[in-house]
Amino acid sequence: MVESKRMPYKKWFPLIVILFLLLALDQVSKAWVLENLVYGESIQPIPALYPFFQMTRSSNTGAAFGIFPEGGMAFLVIAIVVCGIMLFYYKQSEANAHLMHIGLSLVISGAIGNVIDRLQHGYVVDFFHLTLPNVISNVSNFADHAIVLGVGLLILDSFRPLKPATESLTHPDKEST
Repeated sequence: MVESKRMPYKKWFPLIVILFLLLALDQVSKAWVLENLVYGESIQPIPALYPFFQMTRSSNTGAAFGIFPEGGMAFLVIAIVVCGIMLFYYKQSEANAHLMHIGLSLVISGAIGNVIDRLQHGYVVDFFHLTLPNVISNVSNFADHAIVLGVGLLILDSFRPLKPATESLTHPDKEST
């Protein structure tokens, strides 16, 4: 749709803010992990949450949950293409599609954070180690969480009612003059 001629930057504001804040948080946290933990080392920053939460330095060359570990370069290309497609949708969206903008911004920012890792290290740095004993154990990072949250918001936004094609229709109970 057409952007407002008066303030087109308002539409792009969420993307810019989320992109810079998330990339800063993601990259600073990953740098801290790389500097302070050896591969496979775990710490319990909040002892009361152990064994459900700890920080464990890990790496991921594949996709989510470590699937397709040999697909690192393919996932790099896919992430870049997906970011391009999402930027296109962002540009085409209506200025007041706030939930969509936030969702797209989170997915784009998370994907870029992991792309930076793949380019810089050849793998994605993971460290959030969440465990439900005897059920699941997963190690992830801020970028991964942003992607999941963003996809959730986009799904939620998809349930938003569509606006009628034309708003100039008269109400059936009123007479036309």
